[in-house]
Amino acid sequence: MRHFHDRCPRREQGDRLSAVGAGDASRRRRRDGDELGGRGVRAVPEVDGRAAENVERASLGLALLLYDNPVSGNCYKVRLLLAHLGLPYERRTMDVVDRSNRREVLGELNPALRVPTLVLDDGRPLAESGAIIWYLGDGTRFVPDDAYERAQVLQWMFFEQYDHEPAIAVARFWLAYSGRPEEFADRLPERIAAGERALTAMDRHLDGRRFLVGDALTLADIALFAYTHVAHEGGFDLEPYPAVRSWVADVAAEPGHVPIDA
Repeated sequence: MRHFHDRCPRREQGDRLSAVGAGDASRRRRRDGDELGGRGVRAVPEVDGRAAENVERASLGLALLLYDNPVSGNCYKVRLLLAHLGLPYERRTMDVVDRSNRREVLGELNPALRVPTLVLDDGRPLAESGAIIWYLGDGTRFVPDDAYERAQVLQWMFFEQYDHEPAIAVARFWLAYSGRPEEFADRLPERIAAGERALTAMDRHLDGRRFLVGDALTLADIALFAYTHVAHEGGFDLEPYPAVRSWVADVAAEPGHVPIDA
């Protein structure tokens, strides 16, 4: 059983993981001396009372457990990367409107009680979509080797969380999923204006480019695709942003891509 905190050299794009579906088979670099490819499941200490569950899940080949919501773009980032990597995982759906059971379910895993929350094969939890996709993607083709390009990927991931997501994701939730859009009518124009500024910045950068960083899909594209491609649900029109529309089509056409409702 391979543990997902182990690291090994990146592989070529055409490689495939054994015993998993199609997808990118590159692995993360090993950062410690653990051997890869051991048989069976490593003994793990009791972690928040979940060790037995972790062992059972790993024995079924579902080493990762994702607390998830199917309409959340932040959760979709993780699912999209997992699909590209071809990694199996178990999903547990959390309601994004009724959060009454968050403390009971996530209290020992994520102090912010948010999704996505990922539980690794050894029981350690990891929260925040950017941290999760960086952990999973580091050492694969989705994070460049070049230090400057790696920093550029982070630049766009920070942009997504600071400028893009607070505008587009929030407007989308208010209008499409809150069940009470009229309560947010006075606040919506400010979010729309902020989202349009973010889309303008993306369009300016993507003019003449297929992807945000370099010549291939990276975590930057995965992070920003999640809410951009459903921006219309938040009242945004992508028609004025031709480079963004072309980029959305290119990302969706990548091998291994899965839609948000998959």
